[in-house]
Amino acid sequence: MGTVYMDNAATSWPKPDSVLEEIVRFYREVGANPGRSGHRLSVEAERIRMETRESLATLLGGGDPLSVVFTANVTVAISLMLLGYLRPKDRVITTSMEHNSVLRPLRFLEASRDIRLTMVEAKEDGSIDPDDFKKALVGDERLAVVNHASNVCGTILPVGELGKMTSERGIPLMVDAAQTAGCCPLDMEKDAIDILAFTGHKGLLGPTGTGGLIFGPGFDPRNVTPLAFGGTGSRSEKEEQPEFMPDRFESGTADIGGIAGLGAGVRWLAERGVGIVREHEKIMTRLLLDGLGNIGGVKVFGPADENRQTATVSFVVAGMSVSDVGMRLSDEYDVMSRVGLHCAPRAHRTLGTFPEGTVRFSMGPFTTGENVNAAVEAVADIIRGG
Repeated sequence: MGTVYMDNAATSWPKPDSVLEEIVRFYREVGANPGRSGHRLSVEAERIRMETRESLATLLGGGDPLSVVFTANVTVAISLMLLGYLRPKDRVITTSMEHNSVLRPLRFLEASRDIRLTMVEAKEDGSIDPDDFKKALVGDERLAVVNHASNVCGTILPVGELGKMTSERGIPLMVDAAQTAGCCPLDMEKDAIDILAFTGHKGLLGPTGTGGLIFGPGFDPRNVTPLAFGGTGSRSEKEEQPEFMPDRFESGTADIGGIAGLGAGVRWLAERGVGIVREHEKIMTRLLLDGLGNIGGVKVFGPADENRQTATVSFVVAGMSVSDVGMRLSDEYDVMSRVGLHCAPRAHRTLGTFPEGTVRFSMGPFTTGENVNAAVEAVADIIRGG
């Protein structure tokens, strides 16, 4: 067996052939800058970008394709929203399972704008009790920010229940879907999600350098100050930033080749069905949980339930550092994992794995049972002293 890739939570690999082919096709046959010229190739580039907006809006239940804003990645998207929307003294509610892409801008705003932060503590398996979230709501929150699933242990949060609570109180809900867009069925309208932050290179199977925000119909993006100002290719006679969508937030030349590839990834998912991908990943997760659970000296974190988590599983090996386990997996068994704190120190404090962190295996639509068994056998062999 060749390389066993178990690091899809960092970035998915391999990509569908159609993604690679579309990127190459774009640069060979189109290559132009969308929205900057009136010639045929520029128009074609804009058509590709618009089709990707439409595909994303359809897949994620986002409604208006013009409410899809592209950024360089999900971290930039989240910063755009938090730094552009929150004002001094605003109150924000979030959870202890968030990635630093959420917590770092919030901590910055806590220090610089004196925002008030309510942190709902998760249980030891990374889950949030909706009643705890409800009790923590004061009613004057300007924003609620939660992830859909933990990047550390895969625990899926009940965003639909949380969305119902926030919508009843008129509090906008932003969901960080970095770990679930393309992996788990998502519907912004059904789940009362006002702002969805997505990354293109994980579950959506596109290339790195792609991500963005989707604004729901109940949220006015004119309340968000752009992070960047400049040329958009539109209203060039004006020195002021356009207010209409999506140009308000898309200054500068886009990674249109990446967006073309992202569009191909979303089409691949739409043709197969996110539900089918989710069922496959649940099977792989159960196989991995059973395999690791049969190895003495391995402790798994999170719900250990494929129905309550994504295909991400974190574990430690008694008596061994996570870095040693990860290095041996890579160097001796050609098994790719990620070790450490995964840019989520607060989540590791919740799980009781700070500061050492965990070894993380994360699977994708191309992970096979043979891959999982090879990864499990590698862990077992390391423990046996192989």
